Amino acid sequence: MSIRRRLSASVTRELKYYVYLYVRPDTDEVFYVGKGKGNRALSHIDGKGDTPHDQIIRELHKKRLEPRVEILIHGLETEREALNVEMAAISLLGVDQLANRVEGHRRHRNGRMSLDQARALYSTKQVEIVEPSILIRVARAYQYGMPAVALYDATRSAWKTGPRRDRAKYAFSVFEGVVREVYRITAWLPSGTTFKTGRHQGDLRIDRWEFVGVVAEDTLRKKYLDRSVAHYFKKSSQNPILYVGCERG
Repeated sequence: MSIRRRLSASVTRELKYYVYLYVRPDTDEVFYVGKGKGNRALSHIDGKGDTPHDQIIRELHKKRLEPRVEILIHGLETEREALNVEMAAISLLGVDQLANRVEGHRRHRNGRMSLDQARALYSTKQVEIVEPSILIRVARAYQYGMPAVALYDATRSAWKTGPRRDRAKYAFSVFEGVVREVYRITAWLPSGTTFKTGRHQGDLRIDRWEFVGVVAEDTLRKKYLDRSVAHYFKKSSQNPILYVGCERG
């Protein structure tokens, strides 16, 4: 099956901004979600790049198959509308099921989450930390609903740290200024020297460190989970880690 590589002007005029899907014809599974206007849906259908969805397209070509291109929604007036629909589609389908490298703009903060997570995000109370701790902003690695082991690995590795790391008893996993988990630190080791799951495996970097530990006791988690620690970070700070109460005593 061949795909016409261009859309006529009359078609693109009616489509306006749209969200499109790449579908495997052999399984009917959606493997990519994108947005755009004009001929965007056909601009990377040849599989000549090095992205995950290009690899799938090349696999299909070996079977003499072409990905099926579907329009999820069209007639949108602005790119912002298309971005929102793209993000919702990725959240609904599940990023783990897709080959998207860019997982939707603003997906983390505005994407799919439980009602409790939404409540925590928008009604968090500020908390003061009294235990010697290290706050770690996991940023792009965070996903709402991610497995506990994935959050653990994203939090513990791999960081440029100084001697103060050894004074921290706890590590706080922080996203959007909110505490997502608390771990009791057992030890710090050179990056890449302990077992990790998924993409974190084998991240050997001699100038960085990772900790091993366990989820903190329930009393501590009840005290800190879903509470805001944003006030500890300066707005201009790009450093993902911050020490609290780890000064030499």
